[in-house]
Amino acid sequence: MYRKTVGAVFGISAAGVAASLTAQYVWGMNPCVMCIQQRLALAGMAWVSLLCLALPLGKRWAQTAAAGAVSAPALFGLYIAAKQIHLQSLPLAQQPPCGAPWTFRWRDAPLFDWYEPLIRGTGACGEVYRVLGVPLAWWSAAFFGTALLVLWGAWRYTRRVPMPMSMKDEKGAP
Repeated sequence: MYRKTVGAVFGISAAGVAASLTAQYVWGMNPCVMCIQQRLALAGMAWVSLLCLALPLGKRWAQTAAAGAVSAPALFGLYIAAKQIHLQSLPLAQQPPCGAPWTFRWRDAPLFDWYEPLIRGTGACGEVYRVLGVPLAWWSAAFFGTALLVLWGAWRYTRRVPMPMSMKDEKGAP
């Protein structure tokens, strides 16, 4: 059961990264620094959850490790989304700049050409793009929050369900 949860988080996170890249390169939505940080948090969730699928997720320690590991990028993404929601709620004149685009900051870094398409964007964090009338930062916050609730809800659910007899035998229980 928990393997399916982690697999679903992987699939949805990977789809989110694909949607983010589609929005940028097909629909012309130019991401800001905070948008790119949220994209990287999504990519981090996808990679970590994929790695966690290699764990023996039938064991409770592995479930806890997977939930904790996947939660780290999700919490970071939720923090950045909340920060962006606050920034975008300010009047235009009060919005602080969110910094130079990452492509400017990292242009001399090793292997820059390989990951540059993931971090290409602008420094305009106050610009609001909407999907179905809802700002993208709100969608992002909802996704990260839901992912955390699902991960930890499934973790808690596995604690309430009695362990299968085969797992009790492995622990040496009568």
